[in-house]
Amino acid sequence: MHISDAEGLPVSAAVPDLRAALDDHGAAVLAAPPGTGKTTLVPLALAGLALGGPPAAGKVLVLEPRRLAARAAARHMARLLGERVGGRVGVTVRGEARPGTHVDVVTTGVVLQRLQSEPELAGVGTVILDECHERHLDADTALAFVLDVRAALRPDLRVVAASATADTGPWSRLLGDAPVVETPAALHPVETIWAPPERPMEPPHGMRVDPAFLGHVAATVRRALAERDGDVLCFLPGVGEIARVAGMLGDVPADVLQVHGQAPQAVQDAVLAPAGRRRVVLATSVAESSLTVPGVRTVVDSGLAREPRTDHARGLGALTTVRASRATAGQRAGRAGREAPGAVYRCWSEAEHDRLPARPRPEIELADLTGFALQAACWGDPDARGLALLDPPPPAALEAARDTLRALGAVRPLRAASGPGEVRVTDRGRALARIGLHPRLARALVDGAPEVGVRDAAQVVALLAEPPPRSAGDDLTAAWRALRRQSRPADAHAARWRDETRRLQRALDHRALDHRALDHREAPAGRAPSGDWKARGDDATAGVVAALAFPERVARRRGSGYLMASGTGAVLAADSALAAARPEWLAIAAADRPAGAASARVRQAVVIDEEVARFAAAPLLETAEEIAWRDGDVVARRVERLGAIELAAAPLPDPDPERVRAALLDGLRAEGLGLLNWTRNAVALRERLAFLREALGDPWPDVGDAALLERVPDWLGSARRRADLKHVDVAAMLRGTLTWEQAKRLDEYAPERVEVPSGSRIRVDYSEGRPVLAVKLQELFGWDAAPRLAGGRVPLVVHLLSPAGRPAAVTSDLASFWREGYRAVRAELRGRYPRHPWPEDPARAVPTRRTKRASGS
Repeated sequence: MHISDAEGLPVSAAVPDLRAALDDHGAAVLAAPPGTGKTTLVPLALAGLALGGPPAAGKVLVLEPRRLAARAAARHMARLLGERVGGRVGVTVRGEARPGTHVDVVTTGVVLQRLQSEPELAGVGTVILDECHERHLDADTALAFVLDVRAALRPDLRVVAASATADTGPWSRLLGDAPVVETPAALHPVETIWAPPERPMEPPHGMRVDPAFLGHVAATVRRALAERDGDVLCFLPGVGEIARVAGMLGDVPADVLQVHGQAPQAVQDAVLAPAGRRRVVLATSVAESSLTVPGVRTVVDSGLAREPRTDHARGLGALTTVRASRATAGQRAGRAGREAPGAVYRCWSEAEHDRLPARPRPEIELADLTGFALQAACWGDPDARGLALLDPPPPAALEAARDTLRALGAVRPLRAASGPGEVRVTDRGRALARIGLHPRLARALVDGAPEVGVRDAAQVVALLAEPPPRSAGDDLTAAWRALRRQSRPADAHAARWRDETRRLQRALDHRALDHRALDHREAPAGRAPSGDWKARGDDATAGVVAALAFPERVARRRGSGYLMASGTGAVLAADSALAAARPEWLAIAAADRPAGAASARVRQAVVIDEEVARFAAAPLLETAEEIAWRDGDVVARRVERLGAIELAAAPLPDPDPERVRAALLDGLRAEGLGLLNWTRNAVALRERLAFLREALGDPWPDVGDAALLERVPDWLGSARRRADLKHVDVAAMLRGTLTWEQAKRLDEYAPERVEVPSGSRIRVDYSEGRPVLAVKLQELFGWDAAPRLAGGRVPLVVHLLSPAGRPAAVTSDLASFWREGYRAVRAELRGRYPRHPWPEDPARAVPTRRTKRASGS
């Protein structure tokens, strides 16, 4: 295609309005569907290289969220001009810089670095944020910084937010009510074919996708090839799923190409160029809007996507598989109608489609915000409140990110009493930001280079930044050795690793990093003396670097798994290359925690020893006196820990009595007051006091568990361990809760025993709340009323017992019982117990504890 051909693309009709909007307002929102020329024709037109308009003052800077998309856009624009990249159109991505004279296509990550060092963007006249609707975190941040620059330094700077969707209102408001310029969709009609599986499939869980569902996707691709002409573009959530489906399509009459962010350059070029042979392109979301694949007439959509998830409490991040949104499904379907009428085969039902979320969630709501927090701190807005963001960062995630930066020495409090967001970036933090890596990896590079050498530190960090494919296994050292053995890069991953290694080595050059960042004056405190790691082999070298990046993931074996310094458990995979040796220590470089799982899964690790762990995770090293209730007793010891990992312990000979008392109280709270010496008298006294509290209220003392636990500290005396609790005189302590007047009234209001007409002193049972007197019926002859308790407020409930001690009747009104109830009891029991008296008139009978013969009657 030549530039004259491109000028016929649909977006060309919107360029005059776009130019006018920029002339009048300095900012605009461009809404143009995929395939209309938004990414390639608009930058050329604004640079004066297409559509005959005047060039804008200064270079046009195009921001792309992905390296693959940036390279593809630059190549396509250069081809339209009949040039190579690096002439009038250039590209700058991590590890590659070929600037152009008129147009530069850069990734948002690269432009963030440039803005930090050169905020005025000298020589740039127009900034275009492409694919802003995808809501990548770096893209949102870059636009916020650019708008800051425009407001404070460069009012002449023109800004375009280019979106492939029509949801432009929020972007217009963000750009100061900027005009919206729309390009009508020039897409051909796309027929929707609903193609759900015939039977229910297991929903995606974490990174796992049901193999049967992938088989259904492959079968749908075959169906599309049979029913439709042209190339087929199939959307899948990730590299693993692409590889599996490609394996199932090995015999189709078409070339099967795999497109993702890690794909080799040759594959990317092949996908973006017209082909003579029919093709099946298996792609991740990178092909939704950033790339236009020529020849596609049919889209097969799995309906799945990947989103980041971050466990901020444990410092673990992972991708998870989710259902794609309706907006995403629309983007994907549009790829089938770019050049001619087409069709989309959706691997779900129409009813399911209506239940999908309207749009994908922005990355700022889901991702690890450590890099964002460092960028914001370097920008001078650590809490990000002054940034023009469509969605604010979640407060908890931002504070977790700042905690990480504090641990790295990248930020420090403004003052002694600073609040959570009141921090300032340190020189060390600025140096880490300039490296262009996640702050953890930048820290590992800066602090690891003096320990293991620049080359080895750069190589290991490059491997952490460009993780090898899953087929490389979980042994990071083995993957590193395999890459070093290759004299020439054998695959795309090896090539990227070598490029990144060279970039990091350059970053460590004195011209790139201030030496203040390398002399560790602002490094985290607690550093142990270094060892000769290189002489101890590759594991020690790689382990030091990996553990410097993730000190809280240093792990020690515990049972069949591992305990990380963060306190989270971890397990090796069943097919782990590391599992056979059962190493005592690991430096875990990559791990995730599946939803609902108790432990994290180790994805990549290095075998280390305790010395490496102590060195790299030194800020987590502490010695403390531990006095606590554990395993049923007070434990007092001096413990050395690496975070949550116990390294050594020894008994504490003279523990602090107050802390011992606190541990005993913890034990009582955990195991209950039953640890105390509850004699029969103590239990009975507590029940009497509980009765009076219920009957009379204040000021009678509350003797419930919660109230007694508040009083227990005064009872413990010299108790130091569990056994001592049995020496506590609980009855005396309970009496100590009474005033002199209450103690005097206790036996009157809640007597322990009551004397009955037979002369017996019968114990009153207060255990059920109401006082109960259980006594043989014959002992109460002639007694027409039992005493009332609690100062006459509560009647005593009498359980009248048979001679065998079983309840024969229950009453709180004896006089009524003798008149109305006794006759029935007498009729039932006198035949069974003939030796006992059963007078007809019990009110006049003599009470007795004896039988007739024994009593002489």
